[in-house]
Amino acid sequence: MTDEIRTSTRDLEELRERLAVWLSGRVGARASVSEVSRPSENGMSSETLFFTATWGGGGTRCVARLAPAVESVPVFPSYDLRAQFGIMRLAREKAGIPAPRALWYEPDPGHLGTPFLVMEREDGEVPPDVMPYTFGSWLLDAAPADRRRLQDSAVAVLAALHQARFTADELAPLGPAGLRAHVDGQRAYYAWAHGERRIPLLERAFRWLEPHWPHEPGPDVLCWGDARIGNMVFRDFTPVAVLDWEMATVGPRELDLSWMIFLHRFFQDLTVAAGFPGMPDFMRRGDVCQKYQELTGYEPRDMDFYEMYAALRHGIVMARVWQRRIHFGEQPAPDDPDDLVLHRATIEELLAG
Repeated sequence: MTDEIRTSTRDLEELRERLAVWLSGRVGARASVSEVSRPSENGMSSETLFFTATWGGGGTRCVARLAPAVESVPVFPSYDLRAQFGIMRLAREKAGIPAPRALWYEPDPGHLGTPFLVMEREDGEVPPDVMPYTFGSWLLDAAPADRRRLQDSAVAVLAALHQARFTADELAPLGPAGLRAHVDGQRAYYAWAHGERRIPLLERAFRWLEPHWPHEPGPDVLCWGDARIGNMVFRDFTPVAVLDWEMATVGPRELDLSWMIFLHRFFQDLTVAAGFPGMPDFMRRGDVCQKYQELTGYEPRDMDFYEMYAALRHGIVMARVWQRRIHFGEQPAPDDPDDLVLHRATIEELLAG
């Protein structure tokens, strides 16, 4: 793994100047933009910018999310920032989730070359992706009780989101609901991302799903989609910001639970393979599901199925990310397309039962 993953080909100084012009029009006063930067540790899909916006004698620390430019070889085929903007507001206002305060959505690509949204920036600590927090981080160094507090508070975010009630109109921008629609969407995503270079391992995982399909999938709720601690900002081991809503969907609760569990397993397996202990007592399935049931009264089910599905979904994403790295000359193409899946061994283990 490299120290930094390329997410953009846009020039920061040009973006700063354009943001200042746009912001002046938005607030109806002369505005300036300073301290523009990109995060280096997390995020591989839409582009993220940090900046400080100043007008009327005051300043606001902001985060902008931009749909990626075509030349950056996007991870996903489309980026509905309008839907993300609306879902963040709903999660904050109706579920009490600490989603960032959404400030502006700009649909006109003429300003920055693409639609974008702006939200307030929260201070805190984020478990890093590169290098993964399991190799060495403030979280790895924390006391066991603090790690457990962080785990339980992260699960509580899912519980609060899933227990909230939304109208059909509010959730309509997220598209069809249900597990079948979600899997169909992942098949279409796989075809878009890897149609020219098929990955046999992922196709085997798709075939595994049908004979193991849940007899009765749970009720559909609003799911965060990219439910993992690397998309949370923490202070005192408690979430103060819940980020990255681009994968939000309507489906069974287990979609979020299995994603949170598996994304830790992904990092933990990499760490053990490298000869380090990692965090084997963190985000264990039994602990996560027990805490979730305590908070909601709902007992998660069919978790073997959902863990495999999470591994498959993550395999599609990661293989796309690695193909981007090949495109930018950051690594050679492997002889075996299954090696594009960084957690190949984990999926093979799951397929073997």
